[in-house]
Amino acid sequence: MLPFIIGFGVPILGIVLGLHYSMERTKKRKYIVWGIVLMFAISPFLSFAIGLSYAVIAANGWAALIMLYIFPIIFIIGLGMLLVGIFKKEESAKL
Repeated sequence: MLPFIIGFGVPILGIVLGLHYSMERTKKRKYIVWGIVLMFAISPFLSFAIGLSYAVIAANGWAALIMLYIFPIIFIIGLGMLLVGIFKKEESAKL
């Protein structure tokens, strides 16, 4: 029961903190914050929780290896968002 609580609780906490740190910020800062949150708070814990849940439902321990496919996909999406935030040009004020 505790792995499920940690597996789903940490991503929820990451989403709450991501929302808190990205409110009233520029788009560049939002991309950076959400990229970091996706890579380090959501990706590993959510893939673990989904893999563990699937293994329990399938009644097969090997089914938990689905997390090895889910983790890199979410991590690369987060890395892409981070890189977009880093290399995005600031919008200049148009007169």
